[in-house]
Amino acid sequence: MLDKIRNWRVRRIVARHPIAEPLWQEALSRCAPARRLGASDQAALRVLATLFLDRKSIEPVQGLELDDADCVLLAAHACIPILKLGLAWYDGWHSVIVYPDAFIPRRTHTDAAGVVHQTSTVMAGEAWGRGPVILSWANVLDAGRKPGHNVVIHEMAHKLDMLNGDANGFPPLHRRMDRRVWTQVFSGAWDHLRDDHRNGLSLPIDPYGLESPAEFFAVVSEQFFEEPAALREHLPEVYRQLEQFYRQHPY
Repeated sequence: MLDKIRNWRVRRIVARHPIAEPLWQEALSRCAPARRLGASDQAALRVLATLFLDRKSIEPVQGLELDDADCVLLAAHACIPILKLGLAWYDGWHSVIVYPDAFIPRRTHTDAAGVVHQTSTVMAGEAWGRGPVILSWANVLDAGRKPGHNVVIHEMAHKLDMLNGDANGFPPLHRRMDRRVWTQVFSGAWDHLRDDHRNGLSLPIDPYGLESPAEFFAVVSEQFFEEPAALREHLPEVYRQLEQFYRQHPY
């Protein structure tokens, strides 16, 4: 019965707030991971994007204006990771705050000696536990222009990672996935790449992924969808784990 109610609600939302065909075609032209999907997966992504726009509040700030085409594009990027998982994986938060460009959140922390410090770091995106996703629109538009980069997918990967606690590179795995294998594969790859980086070797991923296991998961998730062939070539075991987690085969 619950499935019937949910399906009825989904059909009603899609019928009442459809994404117009020109807007959807424009989003596909600007979102490479969506453009590579087959027709049935594109149709499923369109439904997810419709539901995302219905359930999430997209909030431009600092004078930024986003039109319908912009919002559809953002929703398409955001729903790529959950194409085979479902929108329930994004439950527990409501807002997407969008700055015109990179932003500088100001924070304070107290060290062990009791001294209060202020930190300010330029950021392209940020995801808060059960709070909003924050994005730089300039960086959203840059998706795919720099190989493997997609700030929306990056922050949505953090959201998935935080479903079972703090972001630590260990999202809630599916029943048939082996936690020990995941840990071995990701820890081994991270350690190996850190050694390469220290030795001055070029890396197959953005070095930002070496900041922490959480950033590594988000960075390889970006590449999984934006440049799957390169990820499978250079980090095949990581690629296979992401295939199992996202339940997708982008390459």
